[in-house]
Amino acid sequence: MASLEESPKLHVIYLAEETFKEGTSEWRKACSEVRQAFEEHGCFALDCTVFSTELRQGIFGGLKELFDLPTQVKMQNKCQRPLISYVGNISRMPIHESLGLEDAATFQAVNNFTHRMWPSGNNHFRDCVHAYGKIVVELDKMVTRMLFESYGVEKLHKSYVESTCYVLRLLKNRVAEEGEINIGIGTHTDTSFTTILHQNEVDGLEVETKQGNNIKVQFSPTSFVVMAGDALMAWSNDRIKSPRHKVVVNGKVDRYSMGLFTFNNGIIKVPEELVDEKHPLMYKPFDHTKLLHFFAQTRTSIQAYCAI
Repeated sequence: MASLEESPKLHVIYLAEETFKEGTSEWRKACSEVRQAFEEHGCFALDCTVFSTELRQGIFGGLKELFDLPTQVKMQNKCQRPLISYVGNISRMPIHESLGLEDAATFQAVNNFTHRMWPSGNNHFRDCVHAYGKIVVELDKMVTRMLFESYGVEKLHKSYVESTCYVLRLLKNRVAEEGEINIGIGTHTDTSFTTILHQNEVDGLEVETKQGNNIKVQFSPTSFVVMAGDALMAWSNDRIKSPRHKVVVNGKVDRYSMGLFTFNNGIIKVPEELVDEKHPLMYKPFDHTKLLHFFAQTRTSIQAYCAI
């Protein structure tokens, strides 16, 4: 039986202002740390002050407003990609609700989402989500740039970014009532390329290590958890494993969180630089959108879809 570690063992990578300058010694050090962290656990904590306390308070206040809306309003959240539209009232996850916002960094997408939820408008919610979306998308671009550079394939990063869709999922896991299970989200891996998670003061994320132990992740107000998805695992030719994880809600306070999920609009293939005698090719090129549809229908692994 897997044991439960008392304290988080994830790498914590601190990004100061000088780290953001490409080509510096601090940048190169961070590139190496990002790769090492991904290869060890498939995820890591990223600590950086990239938005104000006011924005953080605004976004979580906005999430409470959003999830307090009637269910029939929230059900109007429908996205083109599978697994992204409104989720709620599922018997196996009774305390979980989530909505999806595609192209989260663009004003028009956030404005359209806001008017669907509040036909008369909610500028404060719109502006907070738009500001947050822009910041976290830039974080993802930076992290993936660091990873590509560490693997020596930085030439591929521009085309990767140009074909990427950034989906922001807005999530609530309420306190379980008597007799309910307190599992917010059951054990799974993400189908994304990368995921960046941020939460309010309520912890609940548990990540499974390669050894089968669980890490109870504790977030600081300035920290994010960056996680590899199945698509990154395939792209890296299994150098990186997408970690199994779940959300368990204890205590008496609802847990609000946000997850930025990246999905490629084209074909993902293993770079030739990541194939050698020690790392034979493990995956065929695959269409990321078709992978999502395949998973939605079968709930099976990426290996079943495109492994060699």
